[in-house]
Amino acid sequence: MKRDILKIDEDLCNGCGLCVPNCLEGALQIIDGKVRMVSELMCDGLGACIGHCPEGAITIETREAEPYNESLVIEAQLSNIQTNKHDHEGGGCPGSRTMIIEKPGKQNQNTFATDQPSELRQWPVQMHLVNPNAPYFRGADLLLAADCVAFSMGGFHSNHLKGKSLAIACPKLDQGTDSYVEKLTAMIDISKVNTITVMMMEVPCCGGLMKMVKTALDNASRKVPVKKIIVGIIGNVLQEEWV
Repeated sequence: MKRDILKIDEDLCNGCGLCVPNCLEGALQIIDGKVRMVSELMCDGLGACIGHCPEGAITIETREAEPYNESLVIEAQLSNIQTNKHDHEGGGCPGSRTMIIEKPGKQNQNTFATDQPSELRQWPVQMHLVNPNAPYFRGADLLLAADCVAFSMGGFHSNHLKGKSLAIACPKLDQGTDSYVEKLTAMIDISKVNTITVMMMEVPCCGGLMKMVKTALDNASRKVPVKKIIVGIIGNVLQEEWV
C-alpha cells in the first residue's frame, strides 16, 4: 500500500541519535553510526521525530510500504514500560499509556450542582459525518479538535467552543483521513471559514491534525489564520499560538 513513511538521508545524518527517543513507536535505532528504520511496520508516518533532527536528515515521503502495525508497536513498548507510572522517559506511547490523573484536594461537591450549559451549536461534529457546505460552517470560526480534548478540559465549552463551529477527529484511529483534507479545503474555499483553531493533545499522534490543515491550506485558493492549541493530558493548555 502507498502511505506516508519516514525517509532518512544517510549523507546528512551525523548519528547524534536525538531522534531515537522521540520516535515513540521505537522504529528508529543507531546502527553503524547512522540512524536507521528497524521496521516499516513500526513507523506511523506522522513524523514526531523530525523536529529533533538538527541536520534535517529526516523527511516524510509517500511510497509503497507495509502498513503500520500498532499491535507490534505496543508489544515492543510493553517490554520497555517502567514500573513508575510517572516516568515519561521509558517506553510506551503517551497516547495509550495507562495512568491515573491525581489532582490535589477534593472537588467541592457543590461545583457540579448545576450543569454547565453546552456551547455546541450544530450536529453532527465528527469529520466523517459533517457536510463542509453546511450553513453553520459559512463564514464561521472553525474549531478542529482531537476527540480526547473535550474530555480532558473542564472548561472546553465555555473557554474554547463558544461561538465556534466544531469538527472532531482522531488522526491515529480514524480511517480514510484523505477525505478530511478534502472537507477542510471545501470549508476554506466554499464555506469560507473565517479562522481555524486546531486543538490537539500533547501526544505525538495528534500532530496529524495540523498536517491535515496545512495540506488543506496548500490545496485551497484562500488563506485563513490558523491557531494551534496543545492540551496536556491533565487538561492544561501547554501551547497556544497563531501559526
